[in-house]
Amino acid sequence: MVKHWRVNREEKYEIVEKWFLKDLEMIDGKEADTDTPYFDMHFHKVYNLEAYSCASKYTFARTISKLNAMYLKKDLKIVNFDETYLNDDLIWSSSNRDCLVLMRICFYAFNLVCLSLCPLS
Repeated sequence: MVKHWRVNREEKYEIVEKWFLKDLEMIDGKEADTDTPYFDMHFHKVYNLEAYSCASKYTFARTISKLNAMYLKKDLKIVNFDETYLNDDLIWSSSNRDCLVLMRICFYAFNLVCLSLCPLS
């Protein structure tokens, strides 16, 4: 676990706590249907954590899952996460049309970039 803070214009990081992957029993995303950065990690005790964003929470869970599959191959429980976003293979097959929403956001962002490059007369 890393603590982050800013001093003037410098960003500081401090390692607060370390765990072994083999001791991790479960990652609980708390709410699969809500975009929250909060999750729990279950070791010999439960740690309540907050990620930088919901996307970073999912990235963290995917990374832990891949490390577990690569090195430990143990049954690691990852609960209360949307399966669509946990598996890289399934990202384009979302059943609730998240991909269409993302495409629309990208379309608007692209339009904003194009408009910002147009010279003012």
